[in-house]
Parts: sequence; structure tokens; C-alpha cells
Amino acid sequence: MSDVAKTVTDAELDLRGVVCPYNYVKTKLKLETMAVGQILSVMVDDGEPIRNVPRSVSEDGHTILKQEKMDHYFRVLIQKKN
Repeated sequence: MSDVAKTVTDAELDLRGVVCPYNYVKTKLKLETMAVGQILSVMVDDGEPIRNVPRSVSEDGHTILKQEKMDHYFRVLIQKKN
């Protein structure tokens, strides 16, 4: 079992099929509702979403704990900044 599978997340967003920049906007809005240190799991498509969402979230000061390629999408674990 991978570390990602063992990680307990506090919330999950399935943004597969959501185009940029809406997938980042939805991620940002969800993080705003979460407590410091909580972990958000976000599922995004290949291409622009997996390039842009982690980069933008990192620029906002949050921590990308893990990016993992799944069957037909990516799973990104984000820890809300302090």
C-alpha cells in the first residue's frame, strides 16, 4: 500500500472534467473552508489541470504532499498552510 493510500484526508474534490481555471478556483475555495493543517485530496485530469493546480496552490503557500498518477487522472494531496 502506498503512502498516499495510507494518508487520511479531511476532504476530497473530484475535479475531473473541470477546465482551467475553474479547477484551481474550486480548490482554492475549498481550502478556504478548511482548518490549518488539514489535508485536501483533489482529483484532476492530465494536461493543464495537473500542471496548473499544484503550481497555483503552492504559490498560495499550501504544501503539496503528494502527486500520484491514477488510472486516467491524477490525485494531489494538499495540506492547508499555517
